Amino acid sequence: MSKSRGQRAGLIRTLLITISSWAITFYYSFKAIVVVMSSSNPRPTIDRVIRQWSSRLISLINLKVVVKGNFERDESRPCIVMCSHSSAYDIPVSFLAIPGSLRMLAKKELFQIPLFGRAMRLSEFISINRQNKEQARQDLLLAKAKMEDGIMLWVAPEGTRSADGQLLPFKKGGMHLAIQTQALIIPVAIKDIHRVLPAKRFRMNFNQTIEFRVGNAIDASEYTIESRKALSDAVRDQMQSLLEPEIVSDLPQNITNEKKPDSIAASHDGSLNSDMKQDIK
Repeated sequence: MSKSRGQRAGLIRTLLITISSWAITFYYSFKAIVVVMSSSNPRPTIDRVIRQWSSRLISLINLKVVVKGNFERDESRPCIVMCSHSSAYDIPVSFLAIPGSLRMLAKKELFQIPLFGRAMRLSEFISINRQNKEQARQDLLLAKAKMEDGIMLWVAPEGTRSADGQLLPFKKGGMHLAIQTQALIIPVAIKDIHRVLPAKRFRMNFNQTIEFRVGNAIDASEYTIESRKALSDAVRDQMQSLLEPEIVSDLPQNITNEKKPDSIAASHDGSLNSDMKQDIK
């Protein structure tokens, strides 16, 4: 795939996109709260609301996504998606590219945002408070219970966004969580997404083409807390290789999104299945 730098948005357009993004976010936050409060089984509908929110956000910047690699998970095991993190758009792109019930392991500060934070909590997003040991223990039990009930957790092992798309050092928390929950880790890397909205910058670029690259599952149950670094190295090595240009021809291309952002979420044969079509309508 040829590298696409897209077009740089002017200050006014960037401001309008930012305001529109927050408006969309608060609208879907309210929608999620209503769904949870009015349904006895809200998770499938919340999955659709999250994908609708994600689709609207990336359509604002005309982001085109190509997914490479097979996303395969053992549904009998807890699953953690560990993703490179170099843009605020990593999260909505992941929600669209990965099938199933995916939730972000979020910083506790996000839960303090009015409406948005309440919607996250009601929608089964997880935060682990490492500063309070008792709270951390309860949060860990909740995370494990959610994963055993079918939720996949999205984790950024770097802990913060990279400004240039290169991997930053990994934090310990994600590996501890994977080991303690005996999870399967699926490494993914999003190539060139740092060009969309670089970290610590306000100006963004639109009309971009990026690649969502999926690696092979790593079984955290084969590691202990004492061998946490070996697990971290295994995940990092995969993610680093996924970011290399030469792996493009080695990964199967399952899903392309050359026209509409809504066409990202798809079945493994490359065509939208009926459930996914409904999720983004």
